Amino acid sequence: MSARPPAPRPWWIVTTREISVKLRDRSFLLSTVVTVLLVAASIAASALFGGRPAEHVLATAAPEAAPVAARAAQALAESGDDTLTVHSAGSPDAARRAVAGETADAALLRGLDGWTVVGQDDVDPALARVLEQAVAEETLAANARAAGTTAEELTAGAEVRTELLSGGQDRGPARLVMGFVFAFLFYLAAVLFGMAIANSVLEEKQNRVVEILATAVPVRQLLYGKVLGNSLLAFAQIGLYAAVGLIGVNVTGAAADVGWILAASGWFVAFFVAGFAAQASVWAVLGSLASRSEDLQTSTGPIMTVLIGALVVGLYAEGAWLTAASFVPVVSSVAMPVRMLDGGVAWWQPVLSLTVALAAAWVLLRLGERIYQRAVFQGGRALTWREAARLEQ
Repeated sequence: MSARPPAPRPWWIVTTREISVKLRDRSFLLSTVVTVLLVAASIAASALFGGRPAEHVLATAAPEAAPVAARAAQALAESGDDTLTVHSAGSPDAARRAVAGETADAALLRGLDGWTVVGQDDVDPALARVLEQAVAEETLAANARAAGTTAEELTAGAEVRTELLSGGQDRGPARLVMGFVFAFLFYLAAVLFGMAIANSVLEEKQNRVVEILATAVPVRQLLYGKVLGNSLLAFAQIGLYAAVGLIGVNVTGAAADVGWILAASGWFVAFFVAGFAAQASVWAVLGSLASRSEDLQTSTGPIMTVLIGALVVGLYAEGAWLTAASFVPVVSSVAMPVRMLDGGVAWWQPVLSLTVALAAAWVLLRLGERIYQRAVFQGGRALTWREAARLEQ
């Protein structure tokens, strides 16, 4: 006689039920699909409009402009796929008419006191930058030849290098964008799934379903199952968004430009797990303390303050404030990955911060278990944490 397979643990039954209910929720599925489409569309739009090569037409009116235009065209080619076509207008007035008639994007004119770049409403920043650099380099070379020397000799020792004592790197706008992405994803997932946990607990309490479930499943197992089920859904959703993003940057050929983000993204996933686990049990307790949905609007203030603080840290904190925040549980879920974007963070710091976050998650789960078991059977009015802790189990 074959052995019967072991029955699943109660907390796993609750976990699978939470997941199955959520996966049948149309609003949840719709919001996930919409977010995936927004991520894909943003990557496609960035590749389409940001990576499209520009074809500049430059009108000139003096022979001296030829070497300057050649330097500018070379600089554009080296920095990307932009091209520069030179149109000899014959006179300054003809060059201005070419710009006014939109047959040229800009005109480069030589005057007695220097050079002038003429545009219609504005001049493309990239074109203006390479023209200014080309004029400076060509002028320096001409003056050096007149003095019987070379531009290299005149500029020897003038190079300026940047050294950061922290060992980090300035990633520019990309760092700011990724910091916002980390902060917003954590805040959005924490609020959406946190409120889902609280509302699920409250609904079962109002309908007295929890009393029926408690006859078959230990109360603490209900808590474990709800926390784990919603945590797995949150992790899966974040993983889906990350997968869509990685596929998108690879398809559009931007992977080489954002490869440095991968390490910080890996740490973000790890800290997201710890941070969400740390506050998931708190949401469950808030649901058990409430007696109606209106109570949640007032009782969620403290945890919402922490989540908004994590969002603000990810967007604005710098220096010592960011470093300190990266060791505070929940807030560290955003602060440490943002620090990792800059590089130069010693390996032991994220390890220590993650350990502290996991320890905080365990303490909050144990504390939440005690409060949850006492409060979930108390109907009629909303309870405070202190009142629930004083109840007899």
